[in-house]
Amino acid sequence: MSRRRQKKRPQKAEPPPARPSSRLRRAALAVIGTALLSAALAAGLVLSGLVGGGSGPRKAAIVDQLSLTQPNPDFAASATNILEQAGYAVDYFPGEQVTVDLYRNLPTEDYDLIILRVHSGISEETDVTTGEKTKKEYVALFTGEPYSETKYPEEPIGRLGKAEYYEGAPPLFGVGPDFITYSMRGSFDKTLIVLMGCDGLRSPRTGQAFLDKGASAFVSWSRSVSATHTDAATLRLLEKLLIEGLPVGDAVAQTAAEVGPDPSHGAELRVLPDGG
Repeated sequence: MSRRRQKKRPQKAEPPPARPSSRLRRAALAVIGTALLSAALAAGLVLSGLVGGGSGPRKAAIVDQLSLTQPNPDFAASATNILEQAGYAVDYFPGEQVTVDLYRNLPTEDYDLIILRVHSGISEETDVTTGEKTKKEYVALFTGEPYSETKYPEEPIGRLGKAEYYEGAPPLFGVGPDFITYSMRGSFDKTLIVLMGCDGLRSPRTGQAFLDKGASAFVSWSRSVSATHTDAATLRLLEKLLIEGLPVGDAVAQTAAEVGPDPSHGAELRVLPDGG
């Protein structure tokens, strides 16, 4: 059974794309992103054993930071239903529960599949000494936790950043690849990660950090993507993974062919490593 199921309510009209920008915490790396709040491409797991390496009941998590700005209870309910029919126990985390510590502890929960329905944005590292950007891009993941310069003093410069949906929005904490590599506790056990937000595979660094942490594959979008498009694509992907039993690479390729690129932004669904 899922930890929490949202009650269905009328779906709100989708707002125009946001232009999130994140500025590096204590000036370490800048998170200036086009994080267009996308939502979803949720994942599944390969019944052939390509996803999840542990024994016992299979577990999945839906991390729904987008519920704060683009709620879609129908997506959460449909994804949970597909997962439960496939034998997964599902934990659902609404936006207010998506904190730095939730990200930190994800590897310790032994999830076979993690669906990150979160804002994300492309960022550039900044040289701490000169303040100049290095042109080294990465993808930052939004939390729902208000940003504070004095919180998490134990985190070295560069692992946490200030993330904003748009210029002047209340800042939130954002996490980058160094946080995944060095601050997440434990390791994933062949977990499939699906990042439903924008630009997830515009740069491979964050996806590669998940793979280096033990994930089996990382699925996301090549550019900005609308919540409507990514929600629909994720549910189709789940069906191909969990109902049709396709391997991750085949499921992503067939889903991408069926749903096509995002009609507004041209984002394409991709997987790392290539082919799953």
